[in-house]
Amino acid sequence: MPQIGSLRHQVAVENPTRAADGQGGFTETWAASSPSPVWANIEPATPAKLERMAGNSVEGIITHLVTLRYHAGLTIRSRFVFESRAFAVRGWQNMDERDQWMRVSCEEVLA
Repeated sequence: MPQIGSLRHQVAVENPTRAADGQGGFTETWAASSPSPVWANIEPATPAKLERMAGNSVEGIITHLVTLRYHAGLTIRSRFVFESRAFAVRGWQNMDERDQWMRVSCEEVLA
C-alpha cells in the first residue's frame, strides 16, 4: 500500500472528447476528468517492476508506472499530463481490489 507522502507529482487526468468542426466532421481534443488534478507517483518502469505486474511477462511499450488513489473516470484512452509531459494509459491494476489505489501502466507520449 503506497504512503500518501510518496504522491509527489500533481498530474492532470484527461480523457479524449470530440468537438464538431462545423463541416460534418469532428476534432478530438482533451478534457480534464473529474477529479483533476490529482496527486500521484510517477516512476520509470523497470523490467523487474513490470514482471511483478504482468505475472512474469514484460510489456514492451510501458515506460512508466503511475500510482494514485482510485480514479473512477480513468479509461484505457485516458492520459496523465505532468508539467510538459504526457503519459498514455495502457492498463491498470486496482490494488487489493478495494477501489482505493491504482497502479497504472503508461507509455510516455513524445511530441
